[in-house]
Amino acid sequence: MTGRRPWDAALAVGAGPDDGRLVHRADEPPRPGAPVPLPDGLDPRLVDALARTGVERLWSHQAEAVALARAGHHVGIASGTASGKTLAYAIPVLDLLLREPHTRALYLSPTKALAQDQARRLTALGLGRDLRVALVDGDQDAGTRRRARAEANLVLSNPDMVHLGICPHHQRWDEWLAGLAAIIVDEAHVYRGVFGSHVAHVIRRLRRLAALYGASPQLLLATATVANPAEAFGLLTGCDVRVVDTDGAPSPGRDVALWNPTLLDPATGRRASRIHEAVGLVSQLAVDGQRVICFAPGRQLVELILRGVRDELGRRAPALAGRVEPYRAGYPPEVRRAIEARLASGELRAVIATSALELGLDIGELDCAVVVGFPGSVAALRQEWGRAGRRTRGLGLLVLGEDALDQWFARHPDALLGRPVERVALDPSNPDIRIAHLACAAAEAAVSERDAGILGVTIVDDAEAVLELSPDDFTMTRAGLIWAGPDDPASRISLRSADARVVAIVDGATGTVIGDVEHDRAPLAVHPGAVHLSQGERYVVRELDLDAGEAIVDPFTADWFTVPRAQSAVHLDAPDAEAWLGSWRAALGAADVRAQVVGYQRRRTDDLSVIDQRALELPPREYRTAALWLMRPPSDDPPALGALHAAEHLLAAALPLHVPCDAGDLLGLSAEEHPDTGTPAIVLHESRPGGAGIVRAAFGDLPAIAGAARSIAADCPCDDGCPGCVQSFSCPWLNEPLDKAGAIALLSELRG
Repeated sequence: MTGRRPWDAALAVGAGPDDGRLVHRADEPPRPGAPVPLPDGLDPRLVDALARTGVERLWSHQAEAVALARAGHHVGIASGTASGKTLAYAIPVLDLLLREPHTRALYLSPTKALAQDQARRLTALGLGRDLRVALVDGDQDAGTRRRARAEANLVLSNPDMVHLGICPHHQRWDEWLAGLAAIIVDEAHVYRGVFGSHVAHVIRRLRRLAALYGASPQLLLATATVANPAEAFGLLTGCDVRVVDTDGAPSPGRDVALWNPTLLDPATGRRASRIHEAVGLVSQLAVDGQRVICFAPGRQLVELILRGVRDELGRRAPALAGRVEPYRAGYPPEVRRAIEARLASGELRAVIATSALELGLDIGELDCAVVVGFPGSVAALRQEWGRAGRRTRGLGLLVLGEDALDQWFARHPDALLGRPVERVALDPSNPDIRIAHLACAAAEAAVSERDAGILGVTIVDDAEAVLELSPDDFTMTRAGLIWAGPDDPASRISLRSADARVVAIVDGATGTVIGDVEHDRAPLAVHPGAVHLSQGERYVVRELDLDAGEAIVDPFTADWFTVPRAQSAVHLDAPDAEAWLGSWRAALGAADVRAQVVGYQRRRTDDLSVIDQRALELPPREYRTAALWLMRPPSDDPPALGALHAAEHLLAAALPLHVPCDAGDLLGLSAEEHPDTGTPAIVLHESRPGGAGIVRAAFGDLPAIAGAARSIAADCPCDDGCPGCVQSFSCPWLNEPLDKAGAIALLSELRG
């Protein structure tokens, strides 16, 4: 590493001989680009517009994608951040719209903010009436949508709007759909898990309706680097997609660093708070003149870090304290738009965000990206680091947490930095999701065998089953299966959650709605007594009314937070697949889960110590999902529950090394004798009804996952187990009992 960096002072405080918080620092060198000429034959108006914005050549991967698209293929581009994916799909679409004025195109992004950002970029091309861009999302009124249908040749929207506003009302969009020539799916890596499984059906429904009006749109997709782009694109669209996975764009290089909070108690493995460390680093970088984005896993951590940074800057550099803002879901739209504008203008010195800002939103020039805790996948980490240093060298910093996987990376940094990105997991065959969208399709137009090529044979085969299950809602006619229910089935479905309902969070003093939370998460997030944070302000939940969809909160000033405690029972079905894993039997199948929040802990913010535990009486949540389970044959020396429980934690910690998943996507259970297997068992199940393909993807990688789980424990220097190996912060049983040595022995038995 040569030359001084503007972040050296911030990192140096953790690099001293008596400190050691800076556990790894590396230099990712710059990479030259591979420029090529613009393709021949583009519409002259497009060539002039590109020149006005400084584009006179393309990078090699952009040119490859443009050539495939102009040849009529469905195309997916998988490349790193700041590699110019937008231009790769925009050029062929804009060229088509200019040459054939009757054609239409649809751009889909996972967030409204990204669609609005794209609209600004497209308008900046200066193509005038030749390019008529319209935003169509939940923020527009009926008149705006009507004008979009009548006038726009490029509509920018999101899957939620297609699901609720376009497909169910396709008769209003008939002329527009008849001219639909291209569907752009941006940030396609976001469409994984439950969300991706829903969106896969929304895209199929849209393609079917376009076909009813005589159109056959081309699919153009863009994604961050993933391990299985062809498979992921195919599952998402139902089409054969040609993949461009090279990257000819230049890179300015990046410094990357891993930061491990101070070990406070070697006996227990307790470390200083990652929140405190992030606050210190972000504050110092801001004082040193750097523009910083800090990614935190979840709303509560965003708010805690925001409060800490504002307080720290208020003491050290008061003029900067007002130039730090949070960004997360749950804020009203006008609040998010105002933050986006301040960020893009350069007014803000730091933003504390959830993963919502890891997407390709133009948020101006940032110098440093601080990620608090491993975000669940190498792909997500690289994407978040890539939000800084896009045109000049930047810093990517990971502040590690106490949990097992983070501490394993602290001991093996090369295993993280040299690790390839993971596969994207989604499961359109999820029966709950599949049947829900069959109802939507049947409400839009009769479903028959002619739809098998787009909707999929499985959905057509489901027609007889749904007639038996819900005869009052469906009718079989000569044209096919139609919806006969009293309402619009699309309104029942939330694409981003198993439950379309939300719980409004209401300030009890003013009656103002300050945010919302998914209905099925409400018992965990806003149970009575829970601490809720919003834009740096602290509230405590006075009352939760799930039937009314409302949580009443009151301001408070105490310096503690809450951790919910839940209990669950899991009934296992007969397995769909089985395999031997050493002396254990592994199974994959469906499970019925009954989960209930039974209490919560109050913990101090400064050292995370437990103040007390309080009981709750809340209704249980029951759902059917996907699970994998490991069964140890009966023996004269059965494993103790502590060993099974610790092994369960370790397997859950290691699974994200192979399958991306977010915190809370996966839950576990261990039993000395599970009632459905009659054997000692470890169960890992998904937290969403029907599952999202996570455990199915993990089933094939169980030997590697088990090996990594054993390594996490065996490499940890503690004696009896600590947060860096077998303990889990979110354990509903409060980490009792746990046996580290016993878990290592059990995991040694799990050989492929």
